[in-house]
Amino acid sequence: MLRLLTAAAAALVLAALPAAAHEVKAGDLVITDLWTRATPAGAPAAGGYMTITNNGKTEDMLRLVSSPEAAKAELHIMQVKDGVMTMRPVEGGIVIPAGGKVTLSPGGYHIMFIGPKQPLKEGGEFPVSLTFTRAGTVSASLPILGIGAKGPP
Repeated sequence: MLRLLTAAAAALVLAALPAAAHEVKAGDLVITDLWTRATPAGAPAAGGYMTITNNGKTEDMLRLVSSPEAAKAELHIMQVKDGVMTMRPVEGGIVIPAGGKVTLSPGGYHIMFIGPKQPLKEGGEFPVSLTFTRAGTVSASLPILGIGAKGPP
């Protein structure tokens, strides 16, 4: 009986590890739900997504992004204006309000990785560096989900 309980507890801990492994803390910021999609060979770009929660009393700002696995990385926003979807780089950065959160997701704010060095393969991870005004530079990895993924489970 003790062995069964020990095995069940170990399985529970192992099941929780992937979720915990994809949470990054930096000062008052907690970064969760990190992910990207697999890309077909020759894709010129890939997107990066996450939720950034600010538990502090002072706003912070995501100013720069980079990855050693892409020629360039930029903060972008997609918006519908006059019935037309547009995507453009974000000037200055993305404010993370005090006591609030910002979600980078398809169809809104996101990271655009331009010129990935190789196709992103499902099951892998894609490194990213995030630079904040107050929290400084944070390294993280984006789990690579399937090509049609809508986000982490």
